[in-house]
Amino acid sequence: MDKFRMIFQFFQSNQESFMNGICGIMALASTQMYSAFDFNCPCLPHYNMAYGLGILLVPPFILFLLGFVLNNNISMLAEEWRRPQGQRGKDPAVLRYMFCSMAQRAMIAPAVWVSVTLLDGKCITCAFCTSVPVETLGNASHPLLSQGEIQRVLARIPCKEIYNGQELIANEVAIRYLRCISQALGWCFVLLMTTLAFLVRSLRPCFSQAAFLKSRYWSHYIDIERKLFDETCAEHARSFAKVCIQQFFESMSTDLVAARCQLPKKTPEDAGEASKKLLGITDQGTMNMALKSWHRCKPPLHLHPPALPSGNGRAGGQPPVHSSTPQRETAAYYSLV
Repeated sequence: MDKFRMIFQFFQSNQESFMNGICGIMALASTQMYSAFDFNCPCLPHYNMAYGLGILLVPPFILFLLGFVLNNNISMLAEEWRRPQGQRGKDPAVLRYMFCSMAQRAMIAPAVWVSVTLLDGKCITCAFCTSVPVETLGNASHPLLSQGEIQRVLARIPCKEIYNGQELIANEVAIRYLRCISQALGWCFVLLMTTLAFLVRSLRPCFSQAAFLKSRYWSHYIDIERKLFDETCAEHARSFAKVCIQQFFESMSTDLVAARCQLPKKTPEDAGEASKKLLGITDQGTMNMALKSWHRCKPPLHLHPPALPSGNGRAGGQPPVHSSTPQRETAAYYSLV
C-alpha cells in the first residue's frame, strides 16, 4: 500500500511531466489505431465522401475529448468556473490560461491522427475519387457512358478488385493523383501545426510577460490549494474515523468487563492525537457545513500577518514616552544548565 501511495504522490508532484507522457502515449496510440484500422471504402458515389471525411475527422474529435477526460485539471477548471463569487474573485485570464494549457495537450493526438491519415492518402482517395479530372487524366469522351455511369465508375477507384473503368481512366493514375494531393495537404498540416506550436510556446510570453506570469502563478496556486484541501480532508476523515472507532470500542467496555476481558490501557497521547487533528469539527453536520462554506465562500487571498512589535517593543505602534530622568539598563542572564 505504501508503494502505491508513493507512486501516486510522485505523479502528483510531477503532474506536468506525467500529462506530457500521457499525451505522447495517446499520440502513439493514435498511430497504432490507424495502422490496425481496417479501412474499407464503400465505393459508392453517395457514401464515399461521408466515409472518407468521417474517418478523417471523427476519430480526432474523440481523441480531443479523451485528452480532456484524462486531464486531472478539467474538474478543477469546471469547479473554479462554476463556483460562487464569495469573498474571492474569479480572474478570467487565469481560466483562459488553464483551458489553453489543457487544449494544447489535448490537440496532440488529434493532430497526429490527421497528419498520419493525410500522409497515407486512403481517406482523401475514397472521399474525392469522384472528383478526379477525367478530361486531364483520362478519356472524357467515352461514347458508351453517361454522366451518372461515369460517377459510379469513378467511385470504384479505391477498390481495385471491382474497378472496371480502365478505358475511362487508369486506376493507378487516379490513385497516384489523389495520394499526391493528400500527402501535400498532410505536410502542409504538419507545417501549420509546428508553426502554431512554436508561436504559442515561444512568442506568447513575449507580448505580455507580467500577465503571463500572473496567470501561471494563480493557476498553480489553484491546483496546489485543491491538492492541500483534499489532503487535509483525507487526514481529517482518517482522524474522525479513528476517534469514532475508539469511542465505539470504549462503549463496549462494560460488556467486555462482564465477559472477564481486560481492555488494553490507552495512553493519553494516543487518545488526544487524533482528537487534535479534528480541528474542533466533531460531527457530521458541522463537517457538511464547513464543506459547503468552502465551496460557496472561499477565504479571500489576503493573509493577515501577526502584529510586529515596534522598535520600543510595543505592538500597537504608539510613540515611546521619554522620561526626563535617566534610567539604568540592567541585563539579567539565566543559565539553563
